[in-house]
Amino acid sequence: MEDLLQDIQQCTICKAHLPLGPRPVVAAHPESKIVIIGQAPGTKVHASGIPWDDASGRQLRRWLNVTDEEFYDEKKFAIIPMGFCYPGKGRTGDLPPRPECAPQWHELLFDELKNVELVILIGMYAQKYYLGKQAKKTLTETVRNYKVYLPKYLPLPHPSPRNRFWLMKNPWFEVDVLPQLKQRTHEIL
Repeated sequence: MEDLLQDIQQCTICKAHLPLGPRPVVAAHPESKIVIIGQAPGTKVHASGIPWDDASGRQLRRWLNVTDEEFYDEKKFAIIPMGFCYPGKGRTGDLPPRPECAPQWHELLFDELKNVELVILIGMYAQKYYLGKQAKKTLTETVRNYKVYLPKYLPLPHPSPRNRFWLMKNPWFEVDVLPQLKQRTHEIL
């Protein structure tokens, strides 16, 4: 695993497309129990090199009901984004994750992860990649039907502060999904 993580850290496969250059952000350990698959690092995470080191990460830790120490314990959580580097700015937010990363690295990482009990799929890119045809037409439908994907996967919306309107329009998420997420996380850890 150590060699694989070093290979990922040195990856330049999509260098020409990255406005801030490559800086892959990933965290994993062969004993990781929960895998979090998000989109791609934002500028803050690109600068720090620490996954989920921003407002979205603080919200995610609240959703999971874990401390920073638990979250950053690689024996507990592997953090594997769909795109390992900051993809750049788009019209309405960051660009989508680069498409090269997941096919290049995810299977190799999962081959090394022997104790995974839950894969949390954050956002549409992770859900479509991992759930394939089982994903519903929209992120909302996929998250609403989260029980279909358990015990292996648990789909979530992105915990970004920008998603506050989605959360307000979908109060069932905090009532139904978050308690299940917290309970599964607690049971596994």
